[in-house]
Amino acid sequence: MRRFLLALPFCTLLMPALALPALAQCGGSFSEFIGGLKAEAVASHGIAPETADQFLKGIRQDPAVLSADRKQGVFQIPFVDFARRLISNDRINRGRANGDRYDAVFDRIEATYGVDRGVLLAFWAFETDYGTFQGDFNTANALVTLAHDCRRPELFRPQVFAAMELYARGGFDPRRTTGAWAGEIGMVQMLPRDILENGVDGDGDGDVSLKTSAPDALMSGAKMLQSLGWRAGEPWIAEVALPGDFDWSQTGLQVVKPVADWQAMGVQPRNGALREGLSASILLPQGRRGPAFLAYPNFQVYFDWNQSFTYVMTAAYFATRLNGAEVFDAGSPEPGLDGAQMKRLQTRLQALGHDVGGIDGILGAGTRAAVRAEQARLGMPVDGWPTPALLSKL
Repeated sequence: MRRFLLALPFCTLLMPALALPALAQCGGSFSEFIGGLKAEAVASHGIAPETADQFLKGIRQDPAVLSADRKQGVFQIPFVDFARRLISNDRINRGRANGDRYDAVFDRIEATYGVDRGVLLAFWAFETDYGTFQGDFNTANALVTLAHDCRRPELFRPQVFAAMELYARGGFDPRRTTGAWAGEIGMVQMLPRDILENGVDGDGDGDVSLKTSAPDALMSGAKMLQSLGWRAGEPWIAEVALPGDFDWSQTGLQVVKPVADWQAMGVQPRNGALREGLSASILLPQGRRGPAFLAYPNFQVYFDWNQSFTYVMTAAYFATRLNGAEVFDAGSPEPGLDGAQMKRLQTRLQALGHDVGGIDGILGAGTRAAVRAEQARLGMPVDGWPTPALLSKL
């Protein structure tokens, strides 16, 4: 369910920020902020004054939205535990059943957008448990609340104007439309701007209804992935086995090599065969003693959907399970750090001059990069996995 899983709304981090009015960027009086939204909607986005008035009438701040936005503890869970929590036999069986139920829809998706059904089924499962829980936050209130909040206004302000445009077209009700706390709507949780740009009438009834029509939601999600750069017919990840004398400094998304080069270094698939002719990276979500994956170019598209490495790894892996891959070999990862220890590590890394992206206790891309740099400096295996031993040395 979206409430539990995602720290950031997908497909927002690459959206260009609009030039914001000087008096109403964020914060301050909420009523004055609403006035600034209306002025910008009319002057810069072509929204009719009466439409803006009706959309914003009765809009209120939602403290529950801000509370949900601040809760990030789930991203402190390591990949192996996170994946085991989210992926069950029941969820796999229901995913495959939905694949069979909408087989013709997935055939159209694969022919039109080149997105594998397993990928969409995994998102559908994690975002809303196959549509069973789509969120009960008032979407207009959520978007305006987050636009007013000064933590990430550049992400949410454009979504308010997109929702106004949907409202003007009859596809959004500011009083009744509900969804995730971060403003996403429907079975695969799309933001208003994504719906405007990628909404597809998959069932042919003349409407794009992402809340009630699985064909609409799945086709729209596929079109969005294609727009983000999904490469048709190519894999995204594959579990691999690495030799004991592997050069761990060559792991991580920053190192990209042809698959043939990885094979020459002793990388072997655990299931099937590796896709030759492509470039890829080796990922160790819990260090050199945990599971290992080969990440192909399509894996990067996942980060345009969500920025959490743990979520992305789990969604990508689950897609392979839905397609028949075996359960990953968890190995015997070294113990990691709890939330308080991670914050201490981040504080120390920041003091050493590394950009960790904030002291939040989450092992994000910035913290992983800093960990790798310090592991190299200290003569430790460079696998990007922070351990108590590393914290002690620092």
